Amino acid sequence: MKKRIKNYANIVDHGDQNSRKIVLDITEATLRHLDAYERIKSITRLDGNILTIGTRFWDLSKKRNVYLLGAGKACNAMAMAFDEILGDRLTRGIAIVKVLDETDVFNKTEVYVGGHPVPNEEGFRASMKIIDLVDQTSPDDLVIGVISGGSSALMSCPIKGISLEDEEKATDVLLKSGAGIFEINAIRRHISQLNGGMLAKRIQDKGAELIGVAINDAIGYPPTSDITVPDPNYHSTPIGPDSTTLEEARRVIRDYNLAERLPKNVVEYLMKVGPEGETPKAFPNNTYFVINNVPDSCIHARKVAEKMGIPAIILTTSLAGESRDAGTIFASIAKEIQEYGNPIQAPCIVLSAGETTTQILDNKLITGHGGPSQEFTTSFAIAAATCPGVCMLSIDSEGTDGTTHIAGGITDSQSLATALREGCDLHSALRWHATFEALSSIGDVVFTGNTGTNVCDFNIMYVPARKA
Repeated sequence: MKKRIKNYANIVDHGDQNSRKIVLDITEATLRHLDAYERIKSITRLDGNILTIGTRFWDLSKKRNVYLLGAGKACNAMAMAFDEILGDRLTRGIAIVKVLDETDVFNKTEVYVGGHPVPNEEGFRASMKIIDLVDQTSPDDLVIGVISGGSSALMSCPIKGISLEDEEKATDVLLKSGAGIFEINAIRRHISQLNGGMLAKRIQDKGAELIGVAINDAIGYPPTSDITVPDPNYHSTPIGPDSTTLEEARRVIRDYNLAERLPKNVVEYLMKVGPEGETPKAFPNNTYFVINNVPDSCIHARKVAEKMGIPAIILTTSLAGESRDAGTIFASIAKEIQEYGNPIQAPCIVLSAGETTTQILDNKLITGHGGPSQEFTTSFAIAAATCPGVCMLSIDSEGTDGTTHIAGGITDSQSLATALREGCDLHSALRWHATFEALSSIGDVVFTGNTGTNVCDFNIMYVPARKA
């Protein structure tokens, strides 16, 4: 069985090797469990004309066309599952992904590589194809939407009067502003033809039926329970109702002093548009299945750890704030555990999930590459040098962190000393946002490729007991 962490062997050949192996083995099992391809196939089948998803079924003999539309960082796996299950019964599919793998196989689905975290031209072209397809649907058609996190950037289609270049610049500014993901989405959804539920509204206006299957990467939602049962409370862009408002978008501009930094067209539209610019808030006739929520990664990882005989706690599944600060805080927690046994006795596993951010107010400060998880683990390496044997892994669960092709980083109590021996300045790497180069130089990057899921950041720390 191929490992999900493709450079596993390179990661465990140095540093606190036993601690690294524990952290990596738990992460491996967690990523395998969350794979959307397997989860969808476990609840979906086609028997003749009867399509069954979970506890619901549809008679496709009563449908003229069956379409598959998708976007997101886990869309590869989700779209492949339905493309395979539906076979020749699928009329046409369009999927927008972040990274196209050589192992991806599709029959009737066109796949486009969009831009993330900043939109691109190919994502825009694919979005226009989706609009053209939906505009040809009728009440006799069925649309299956497969959506995971990242769709706001990948399914890029700004409203008239706002250009793709405007949206690209707005996204870049927002991501570096220090705003949280809900705040960023409040703006992005209200300048889009498809996000913020506008795709679902377009389908509804044509009378077609929509089934949504989603991985929810939004913080604050409870763990998934029975994935075979439709979720009546689903909220997510672009196929579900939008939980952000136009007034919240305006507040973000004011709170983060963005009026002069965002494109003029974006600011003027949001500040002047009336109620017609609000996004839809309910779709009572649609059917939604949620196959993963953010807490699921930590819940499964805890089970794996306990099966290994290691006590584990979930510290939070709503982690937010500055990434480098989070790294320092987790190192301080490790020290507290080792010295005083609070909030749990060592040896133990400490888990968290969420979405930390990296504030960059001036692009001139960037001299390299990186992402939140890499800044998290770089900061941890500096602060954890006095905690023998501790190890921290932080990844973006879908497989790419920030502006890099890697999932994130892994560091331990020996990483700072290793960096110093290699002539690598971790403090400088944080200061100039070049953590990818720094972690690469000491062999502490984590490479997974597409994982088949996207439940935000997954963070796992192993704290061994201090040796007497």
